[in-house]
Amino acid sequence: MQQGYETITLETSADGVLTVTLNRPQVANALNTRMGHDLCDVFTALAHAPGAIRCAVLTGAGDRAFCGGADLKERNGMSDADWLAQHVLFERMFRAILDCPLPVIAAINGAAYAGGLEMTLCCDFSYAVRNARFALTEVTLGIMPGGCGTQTLPRTAGERRAKEIILTGEPFSAEQAYDWGIVNRLCEPGEVASLANRTAQRICANAPLSVRQAKLAIHRGLQMDLASGLEFEIQAYNRLVATDDRREGIQAFNEKRKPIYRGR
Repeated sequence: MQQGYETITLETSADGVLTVTLNRPQVANALNTRMGHDLCDVFTALAHAPGAIRCAVLTGAGDRAFCGGADLKERNGMSDADWLAQHVLFERMFRAILDCPLPVIAAINGAAYAGGLEMTLCCDFSYAVRNARFALTEVTLGIMPGGCGTQTLPRTAGERRAKEIILTGEPFSAEQAYDWGIVNRLCEPGEVASLANRTAQRICANAPLSVRQAKLAIHRGLQMDLASGLEFEIQAYNRLVATDDRREGIQAFNEKRKPIYRGR
């Protein structure tokens, strides 16, 4: 992970929360090729060498948009080959967020359209301001969702709701997103980052290996039948038994003190 990026900013708190901010507010934080590289680098690094980071918050700069989707000005006039090459990068980026072993919370500070909504769906859960708007508009542009949206949205909101959203391309409100399970909580403008950060801090206070194994069990188990999922859950559970953190958690409970987890 680099110290500085062109299209995103990073801020790490003392308790292990990494805030990743999409930083192109002048173009609704649109996803361009450089941002694809930057995000891919960050979330790949979190998978391989998270260091002291225990949870990530993904948000956008400004109060107008979380992410308006792909930068269509950059795409204007692209050859088919260049378009496909860029999309391979975007695919890697979306998968890096989706497969990140650390919890990732989306703090939706404004509009989340197309790839912006797909980005939030690749996070573990999301909070949004009440005036946020959402849409998967790809079919209105002669393409279709290609950032995991046709797979993540049905798993989040159900098949029939996902078909309505994707096939019409019509925007919907934050209240609808909340009712449909796309966002977990709504808040007033200006408060979403602090809400997400408080939740991230609560997660960071828990045993990091336990958090990662629980996330993995949920994510993998949903791709299996129930019996296989239950078996995978126990495999994930058993990996925690011999850890120092498991011993520390039980000892701290019995000593009536706050545990000190070290991720080992």
